[in-house]
Amino acid sequence: MINVLIVAGTAPRQDSVLADALERFRREGVRVRLIVDFDLSRISLDPALAELRGLRETEPDDRLRRAMGGIEGSRAVWVRAWHDRVVRQWVHEADVLVSMDMMAVYAVWEMGHRRPDADACHGVGPAARAVQARLAGVPRPKRGLRDTVATRTGIVVRGTRRNATSRARRAMRIGMAPAVMRSGAGAWFWRTAVAAPALPDRIRTAVAYRVHQRTVEADRPQQAAAASAAAAARLEDPRARATLLNREASWELAIGHVPVCLREAVAAELAVADEMLRKKSTLKAAHAAHRAMKLLFHRVVHFEQPTSPLAENPAEFLAPLWDSATGRALAAAQGRAQAAATPPTDRPLHLLILTNGAGHPAGALRQRYDGRPDVHVRYVDLGEDVGDGPFRTDPAAQLGHLLAGSSEYGNRVREWLRPHLEWADIAVADRAEAAAAMTLVDPGDTRIVVCLPDFELLGPWPQLTDFSRVDELVLSSTDLLDLATTMLPRLRADQAPELSVVGDAPDLRAHQRPKDPAARYTLGLLGTNSVDARWAVEVLRRLRATDPRYRLFVGGDDLTPPPGASVRRYHEEILAELAELERSGAVTRVEQVADVPEALTGIGVILGSPVRETFHHAHIEGAASGATPILRNWPILSGTARGVRTLVPAEWVADTPEQAVRRILDLTATEQSWRDNGAAAAAEALATWGGDASGRQFDELLRIPLADPVG
Repeated sequence: MINVLIVAGTAPRQDSVLADALERFRREGVRVRLIVDFDLSRISLDPALAELRGLRETEPDDRLRRAMGGIEGSRAVWVRAWHDRVVRQWVHEADVLVSMDMMAVYAVWEMGHRRPDADACHGVGPAARAVQARLAGVPRPKRGLRDTVATRTGIVVRGTRRNATSRARRAMRIGMAPAVMRSGAGAWFWRTAVAAPALPDRIRTAVAYRVHQRTVEADRPQQAAAASAAAAARLEDPRARATLLNREASWELAIGHVPVCLREAVAAELAVADEMLRKKSTLKAAHAAHRAMKLLFHRVVHFEQPTSPLAENPAEFLAPLWDSATGRALAAAQGRAQAAATPPTDRPLHLLILTNGAGHPAGALRQRYDGRPDVHVRYVDLGEDVGDGPFRTDPAAQLGHLLAGSSEYGNRVREWLRPHLEWADIAVADRAEAAAAMTLVDPGDTRIVVCLPDFELLGPWPQLTDFSRVDELVLSSTDLLDLATTMLPRLRADQAPELSVVGDAPDLRAHQRPKDPAARYTLGLLGTNSVDARWAVEVLRRLRATDPRYRLFVGGDDLTPPPGASVRRYHEEILAELAELERSGAVTRVEQVADVPEALTGIGVILGSPVRETFHHAHIEGAASGATPILRNWPILSGTARGVRTLVPAEWVADTPEQAVRRILDLTATEQSWRDNGAAAAAEALATWGGDASGRQFDELLRIPLADPVG
């Protein structure tokens, strides 16, 4: 008698198809046994057609539970089947093995290795043909001793490999427990393990990455870095070394940590870039350089910590970039073919304003000069006006152009930008990304002015700007200009641009309105997406512990968390704090402040706690309105000689919430003291930034004739 063993991993949609096949086998005198890996209630068959065995009908024992640990899908079907004594007997007696669906294929494949004389089929059609061949006596290919030994050896090897892998995984889980990773012995063991000689790179990198994760999670970043360095030193392939270190550094950045191996990861990627550059493979070099710069200028490193290593010691932090052949190639000056022409006197001045995100000073310049008869303005916002054109910037493509000296990307940028530059007498690039794109093109005789927001100094785009094609670089303070010259070697070269300081303040005249007496106890925080609201909340809580009349007005777009685990946690926490304070009446939140001067009439103390810039406009506007400014010293620069005190009076600045609270209590002790201090702040703001001081500075900078005083 011929024995047919059918395995089904999923319930058939139509029992009739299976029943017809079984009926045909019965008529031919074939014994059929059916194994199913689902509830038997989901199948309805005549018991006379087949012996039925359900793999899920009995409770699994401890041995099966251990074997099933972490196994799913088709392999789980096989493991459950082979742990069934009856099924094992059926396999040894089977002449034809049949898988009814994809979930059963692996089980039948394994069974075929254990019953090599049986036919293994997928589906009832091939099974019927195999049965017919056996009934007809068609001879089967003979299997020699070598085939039998190879088959049995394969089974043993697979079983041994699985057992070894399972044991290794269990050992790694135990050996990577936090207590082990924190111990000196554990650190030594894993550092030695990942640096073991003759270990394949694939295994070394996988184990090293897991060791790095577990060691960081155990709060031992230095030990993690040491293990990473030991593993990386054993990797012969520079690409593998860079991949490992980049993966580890990126993982730490994703959870909000500054990686100890950051410098090593950047250097490894730049080493790959240098090698590709030597081989004239500029595209691969550009991609490696891009990976390095994403690590080097990651926001976690510069904006989510108390200070930035780029601000503290730019030369040391940027040394891997500047010392690499790739970095030197990126910094090579292209220069311009001719000097900028003098402004025309026989026609209106043509002013091109190029930005990639409207704001100061681009918006202020447009407002000042648009509509004047002596100035024709062309305003281009790369984010809105260009759409998916050449300026939807691809950093790797821009890097490739700089490294190769030419590229299809550069050709597209030149084709798009050239008509604008030929029209313009003066082109102002506001924002670093716009400046980097503009300097890909020789500007001809157009005068180029670049205005950099303070926070963009801590990003990659200034490093990709060819300042040999810039005539004037503008920042908002002398200290930030000094910081820029330290960060950007091109600004110290022979072809460096002129350096200027223009205070980035709005027109303050509209803010001088009478104060509501109740404003004395109201703190104001405007522009929530560019400030550290937690600092303001801490000041408020301390004030209310002394006098519950103090409250906080929060105005601006709702907090939008940028990517990054630590930033998301911060936003979730601060939103919860603000919601709690709103319920108690201590905080009022307004998402849209349509009339800022009117809102300031109800604010007596204006708080400034910027995290991405030193010149936060809200505190200058608040001071002009008569609200006393209390400004947090910008964290990025607070530990250096540069800081907010170089921009505003020292008495406006507080280094800690405690200092802010003491100053507010003193300033608002009486209504008269509050009004006197507010008047002094308004006088200071108007004297320094009022009367359109910034506008006149730009008139002079852009060589634009002074506007008619009467007009």
